[in-house]
Amino acid sequence: MKDQESRGVDRREFLRTGITAAAAVAGAGTGAGLSTSAAMAAAARPPIEEVAETFLEEYVRDVLPLMVASNEASWTASTDVSEAHSAAQASAMEKVYEKAGARRVIEETSRLLGQKDQLDDLTIRQLEKVRLAAAEAPGTLPDVVRARTQAEAKQAATQDGFTYTLKREGKPDEHPSANAIDRALINSRDLDERLAYWQVAKTIGEPLRPGILRLRDLRNQLARAMGFDDFFALQVADYGMTTAEMIALCDRLAAEVKPLYAQLHAWAKHALAKRYKAEPPAGKIPAHWLPNRWGQNWPGLVEGVDMDAPFKGKTKEYIAEQAERFYVSLGFPKLPPSFWRKSDLYPADPKSGRKKNSHASAWHIDLREDVRSLMSIEPNNEWFGTAHHELGHIYYYISYSRPEVPYLLRAGANRAFHEGVGDLIGLASGQRPYLKSVGLLTPEAEAAPAVNFLLDTALDGSSVVFLPFAAGTMTHFERDFYAGTIADAKLNEGWWDHVGAFQGIAPPGDRPETLCDPATKTHINDDPAQYYDYAIGTVIKFQLHDHIAREILKQDPRDCNYFGDARVGEFLRGILRLGATRDWNAVLREATGESLTARPMVAYFEPLMEWLKGQNAGRPVGWQ
Repeated sequence: MKDQESRGVDRREFLRTGITAAAAVAGAGTGAGLSTSAAMAAAARPPIEEVAETFLEEYVRDVLPLMVASNEASWTASTDVSEAHSAAQASAMEKVYEKAGARRVIEETSRLLGQKDQLDDLTIRQLEKVRLAAAEAPGTLPDVVRARTQAEAKQAATQDGFTYTLKREGKPDEHPSANAIDRALINSRDLDERLAYWQVAKTIGEPLRPGILRLRDLRNQLARAMGFDDFFALQVADYGMTTAEMIALCDRLAAEVKPLYAQLHAWAKHALAKRYKAEPPAGKIPAHWLPNRWGQNWPGLVEGVDMDAPFKGKTKEYIAEQAERFYVSLGFPKLPPSFWRKSDLYPADPKSGRKKNSHASAWHIDLREDVRSLMSIEPNNEWFGTAHHELGHIYYYISYSRPEVPYLLRAGANRAFHEGVGDLIGLASGQRPYLKSVGLLTPEAEAAPAVNFLLDTALDGSSVVFLPFAAGTMTHFERDFYAGTIADAKLNEGWWDHVGAFQGIAPPGDRPETLCDPATKTHINDDPAQYYDYAIGTVIKFQLHDHIAREILKQDPRDCNYFGDARVGEFLRGILRLGATRDWNAVLREATGESLTARPMVAYFEPLMEWLKGQNAGRPVGWQ
């Protein structure tokens, strides 16, 4: 699948402000017209509850219009990269920060949360969101807030406007797109050519290096002013957890899948050595051998089945339209016409000169009906899965955009739930019965051994090989980066230490500190200190899928079909419509009968584990 980590404007969940849509429209009345029992219940509420509701009503009136304007400016800056649009984005975000982090907001939120015992759970949840919003932009440090906003806009412009340049002796310079680099790393069997493309992919890190260091300092300064240890701790607080608790959770998840990952690692380096007609490396895999710039997914390693074949002759529009048909078959509504009119779904025309962010994302512009997606869809299997994934976010937005869910709580049960739902449908879209039912399974694919599909799934961007990157490399690097335990002069060294330890991957040569390999990953810049979301989302995906397959469909989780089953849609809507109104652990337990666990994920790949052990018999497994 495509790099399936989309957040769009979802990273600003703290702006999901605190009264219901109905109250916003009606002016949040005080009880006139209520039934007798409802009026009695309202009268029995502690006075502090009414004060909190009034505060939240004022907050939404102040912040929501500014947030919508900021989202529009961010959308424009992402879909048409220019200095002017980046400046407008920064200006719009400054206005949001000014209101969301106002001194009065900080003081009143603190006072109200000091009386939690007199507030109901929904009110507390909204106030906590407001508190975290204020910590992103405390009005007590307006100059620092302004500097951070400007630095983020500049970093985004540098990232989105970067031009890759490939220099080869005797040939004119080439300027490959990110998609072209990805294709070369997937398809090329020439190690020299692969090395050239891999090195070009890392050149973006150098211009981003000064900006990420400045952003770290500004982000930390704001978080510490609000009592957090650092910016990483602030982001983790959205889960109701400490940094130590989050690291322990991620380490547990990585450890649970490590035996399977080690077997995949051993198999892959021998398969790649055969492909490149080279000797298998003794320990770690050279980074340029792998078909992804960060080694976070390993597509194209499974021989014999061309999953792109069914898409030959299909249009790029077909990919998006079929993804919508999947959700509609489960009982979800058709996407609003504005989605198709306002989204930017396909590659920018090179002749236009327009540059757009190359990272797939989903956007909820007004926290009501304005939903959009930014993609660069091409007719292939990779984008087929990505489109299903992105619409998972869109339908999550649509499901909780209802009067009963306060604006502030129009978010996933936690941030990872959004990724988990998107990944869940991405997984479902690759199941053979679904592909066959919509005419996208070739006879060769249908006849291929089931283990081939398990292997392909294990190697994709939201499964077994992804967890060591997400829960290990990214989470540990960002924790260390914001805590200051990695020296500024050793960013690459610190990055590759984690890559080697968790992923068993080595750089293809020295990585000078003038570069900044971690900053080549977009999330380090614009979705900072949240990458554990994707690790947790991956585990949630398999946990939900296991329940749907076994308990609802009564089918094998490795070979099932959601398409056309209203029961699956009903189960999903029961989760999605809640937004963030309930504790995420409770939501998961009630839906599946278990707290967060990688057990279903490991169980899903049990046949593959046995196959890999046979393939790797006599080979060393693991790395130093």
